[in-house]
Amino acid sequence: MTTKVMAFGEALIDFLSNGATQAGELESFTKFPGGAPANVAVAVARLGGNSHFVGQVGEDAFGHFLKTSLDDYGVDTSKMLMTQEAKTALAFVSLDNTGERSFEFYRSPSADILFRDSDFDGAWFADEQGVFHTCSNTLTDADITQATTAGVKMARAANWIVSIDVNLRTNLWPNGQVNTQRVIDWMQSGDVVKASLEELAVMAEDPFALINDSLAAGVSLFVLTDGGNPIRFYTKAHGEHKVVTPKVAVKDTTAAGDAFVGGLLYKLAELGGDSASLTQLTASQLVDIVRFAAACGADSVTKLGAYPSLPSLAEAEAQLARF
Repeated sequence: MTTKVMAFGEALIDFLSNGATQAGELESFTKFPGGAPANVAVAVARLGGNSHFVGQVGEDAFGHFLKTSLDDYGVDTSKMLMTQEAKTALAFVSLDNTGERSFEFYRSPSADILFRDSDFDGAWFADEQGVFHTCSNTLTDADITQATTAGVKMARAANWIVSIDVNLRTNLWPNGQVNTQRVIDWMQSGDVVKASLEELAVMAEDPFALINDSLAAGVSLFVLTDGGNPIRFYTKAHGEHKVVTPKVAVKDTTAAGDAFVGGLLYKLAELGGDSASLTQLTASQLVDIVRFAAACGADSVTKLGAYPSLPSLAEAEAQLARF
């Protein structure tokens, strides 16, 4: 069996806009399975990886729809919990004429943020190698932060790679105010960090000083995205490198970042899957990994929805060959 990739966090329903409307017309939405960590789990599965999802949904029609959807895409959901204490989270995603998104979340409280540290099982991390992936949406209150920290500690104790996708959604935080120190502490507990320049600017006056501080704190690979500009990545050993992103016709950017992260984690799992292996990768290997991840992200934006837009290995490799 290939190295396990375990994504932790929210699975939710994306109600995706069917497009811009004319004045006076009602906007309509179509139901899609979503949630950033769930998207990453599907992205890894679509590429052929050993993908697992950890999280909680409601014991409701939406929760069962999400579990079935993950199962259908090849994700192991044996660690996915259901509760009657809260409903499954919903997100309404509107698109502008360029395919850019705006979100409205119904998640206060929802089943995903009722996952507790006691719900983690140390046996999940019994494999010698693995990747544990988290996003900042599981930091929005103290209890779910404690659960996230517990998962990270278990993964670290097992010598797994800890993956961090900052994926900052300010409208999920109380009064829209991000606890930046909480996010930075969590971010710097990881081995691999992916963030956008815009997200870092929320947390620090000097985003590049924050990157350097994160490398000094123990982060092995820091990947920085900036819209359609070249992707930059940083390591202690190799400094800064840039990867140009492919140019494609954009339909929907909903899962672009998650497709990118899924491609990144798929390759890291393929090449090792333990924290020590990260420090042994050459600059050339890292460039190839980030180029593959960029191809996954680029392919996803040419299609609508979250799960349906995530590329297969053949699709990712075909996109990679184009740039």
